Amino acid sequence: MQNQSDQIEWRDGDVPVSTLFDDPFFSLEDGVAETEHVFLAGNDLPARFAQGFHIAELGFGTGLNLLVAWDAWMKSTQQGSLHFTSFEAFPITQADMIRAHQAFPEFDGRREALSSAWHGQGGVIALEGLQLNVVVGDARETLPQWSGKADAWFLDGFSPAKNPELWSPELLAQVGKHTSTNGTAATYTAAGFVRRGLTDAGFDVERTNGFGRKRHMTRARMPK
Repeated sequence: MQNQSDQIEWRDGDVPVSTLFDDPFFSLEDGVAETEHVFLAGNDLPARFAQGFHIAELGFGTGLNLLVAWDAWMKSTQQGSLHFTSFEAFPITQADMIRAHQAFPEFDGRREALSSAWHGQGGVIALEGLQLNVVVGDARETLPQWSGKADAWFLDGFSPAKNPELWSPELLAQVGKHTSTNGTAATYTAAGFVRRGLTDAGFDVERTNGFGRKRHMTRARMPK
C-alpha cells in the first residue's frame, strides 16, 4: 500500500502540497471556511442531516472535510452517528495528518481523536458520533464495488486539470449510481466537463458562487 509520506511538501509553514499532483490539500486562504462553503452549504448541510445520514467523498486527503462535517453533526440535534465513506488512493500518514491538522481548530477534541485513531491504512474507524470508512485504492475500481448509497457527496479530488482520473465521466456515473434519491453532490470546480459528467450521471446541476478567489463551484441534486 502506498502512502504520501514522501509525496508531500510543506509550503508556507504547514500547508501540505501533493508532489504527485502539484496541488494543495486544502485552500491556502482558509481550509475550514472553504469546506463549510463548498461541501456543507453546497449540500445544504447541516439542515439536511437526519438519522443514518451518509456522506461519501472522493479524496480523503488530510481528513479536513470529515472533521468539519463531523463537528457540524455533533453540534446538530441528531442522534446516533454520521456515516462517512471516503475513497482515497494515497492515504496520508499519521505524522503528516497531525502536522496538517495544526492549522485547524480542535473541534472540541475531535481533531486529536481522529489523528489518534488514524494509522495511515484506511479502513473502518468508529468514534463518538461517527462511523468512518476510508476505502483505499483507485476509486475507479473501488467505487463500483461499493454497496452503499450516499445522501451527499463531497467531490474533492485534486484539480481536474492535474488529476483528471478522479473526474472522468465513468467515475461520475458511478457517483450517480451510488446516490440516494434527492441526494446531492458538491465540488469546488465548475469545469464544464465535470458539470456535463454529473448531468449525464442523472443529476440536476447548477453553477453557484465559489469560495475565495474561485468565482464558481458546482452543486448537483439527484431528482426523484
